[in-house]
Amino acid sequence: MKKLAEILVCFLHPIAVILIWLNLIVRPELSGSQKIVWGILSLIPVVPFVYVLTGGELW
Repeated sequence: MKKLAEILVCFLHPIAVILIWLNLIVRPELSGSQKIVWGILSLIPVVPFVYVLTGGELW
């Protein structure tokens, strides 16, 4: 079961990163530096989950 979850995460993480990047492009309330930081941090597997759970409201 753990391997199945790891494989699922391997496929879902790149999709999540692309969706985060697309979302960051259209968010006017974030500054350019905030968008860059979120974009870079979204490459770390845990960060997309934090981004989704907080709705990008950490700043």
